[in-house]
Amino acid sequence: MAEFTAQQYIEDVLENRIVVGRWVRLAVERHVRDLETGDRRGLYFDEDAAKRAIKFFKFLKHSKGEWAGQTLTLEPWQQFVFWVVFGWKRASDGMRRFRTAYMEVARKNGKSTIVSGAGLYLLDADGEPGAEVYTAATKKDQAKITHSEATRMVKASPLLRKRIGIFKDNLHVEKTASKFEPLGRDADSLDGLNIHGCIVDELHAHKTRDLWDVLETATGARRQPLMIAITTAGFNRQSICYEQHEYTRKILDQIVEDDTFFGIIFALDDDDDWEDERNWIKANPNLGVSVKLDDLRRKAAKAKEMPSALFAFLRLHMNLWTQAETKWIDPVKWRACGDPVEAEGLRGRICYGGLDLSSTIDITALVLVFLPLKAKDKFRILCFFWVPEESIHERSKRDRVPYEAWLMEGFIEATPGNVIDYAFILAKIEELAGMFDLREIAFDRWGATKLAQDMQESGLTIVEFGQGFASMSGPMKELERLIASSELAHGNNPVLAWMADNLVARQDPAGNIKPDKEKSIEKIDGMVALIMALDRAIRNEGESGESVYEERGVLLL
Repeated sequence: MAEFTAQQYIEDVLENRIVVGRWVRLAVERHVRDLETGDRRGLYFDEDAAKRAIKFFKFLKHSKGEWAGQTLTLEPWQQFVFWVVFGWKRASDGMRRFRTAYMEVARKNGKSTIVSGAGLYLLDADGEPGAEVYTAATKKDQAKITHSEATRMVKASPLLRKRIGIFKDNLHVEKTASKFEPLGRDADSLDGLNIHGCIVDELHAHKTRDLWDVLETATGARRQPLMIAITTAGFNRQSICYEQHEYTRKILDQIVEDDTFFGIIFALDDDDDWEDERNWIKANPNLGVSVKLDDLRRKAAKAKEMPSALFAFLRLHMNLWTQAETKWIDPVKWRACGDPVEAEGLRGRICYGGLDLSSTIDITALVLVFLPLKAKDKFRILCFFWVPEESIHERSKRDRVPYEAWLMEGFIEATPGNVIDYAFILAKIEELAGMFDLREIAFDRWGATKLAQDMQESGLTIVEFGQGFASMSGPMKELERLIASSELAHGNNPVLAWMADNLVARQDPAGNIKPDKEKSIEKIDGMVALIMALDRAIRNEGESGESVYEERGVLLL
């Protein structure tokens, strides 16, 4: 094998010479796209730095199993990860671009081995004086697994034995006052950390985000800290791991931009047949190396016979979040509806509104839907979002959503104070009613009594809108049809795109659908407002007053 195989791996993925899943392909495409455009964002790729990180593994040996005592050789997919994570730099100071690296891959693909090596690199070869590197897990004994592997690697390497001292639960480099230790979950005992590198193994096992938040906060004083999370898929969709999983997907789908976050997911695609062995390599890039085909076949045969075994096989060996819901909107089709929408060009046009108020401390969304004027024209929408001014900074940090950037770019407005100011919103709606022919505003009757009364007193026509299957299913299916056929123009509003990606649909036995606010773990207010506005628009389409549902029926997709 050539010494450096990352570039060949990139070419093989792009040319379809190897089988990979969607998220791996998108991670490769992101790297290639950044090579073309990164300089505009103050980024550059340092090939020497990437090679240096990969060369470090020549000094490491396997400590157990069939390769015990042999030099550790990174597989091409592993080289790609290290190539990207350690190669990208910031032009402003030459420091590393990525602060977080998230990798999801099925069991037995050498996760602990490669992150043990990464920890040793951060300890001894990353040029950080007084580096503090940690392995972290829900229990200290679990954290010791990766740390013990790193300790065995040091013992097996003559060069590293000269440089790195070994104590119980401690590796240290005296020359640079650096250390590498395991940590448990007790967040109260973790004050005072000054983390340069942290390895979080099996993140899906973390039931709360407490430890992650403490560790991430403790990196703030370092020049180029790196949090590495490596895990197999889990089943708790309210977990910190699923949050990172979803954040990775949003970045790779170009819904969210975060130049400090690297993510890659090795998993079967949604429409893959798990029984087809040709798909298994998508979740098991080490198939034929550390993952044995016969072993997977044995477990797959058991999974076919036992439902409980199937659940485990899909999660642990196909790397599928078995209880995660299917997203309702295809982000590719959503982006295809991104024709520009200019408010001035719609002045005086008839439109219908949907208003989703949520709570007084959350996002409020208003969406206006403009009907097509002629054949082959599109439904056009304008979106308006409000958040309390005093909570926006904390919300950006907590939710890891760029509210502050959206505020600066004009996609969100801040209302004065720490709760939503409905008078501020009413004034904006009155302004819009003067600019457009705003016929109706649909709103969720729950929690909107005061604002609804104020809107009526202002002369606005409001319509109460239920949130159940009976009210939601028709317009939601019509919206699905409009997106699939590119008959919608949403202007590429990034807030609405984020909410569209968050939306999960719930279906009843009769096939009716509605937004599932419980399973849509992030905000969907704008999409709910859009569905309500679309309903009012299509019910009033045409001078005859006939409903579009009556004219062409509800399309069942």
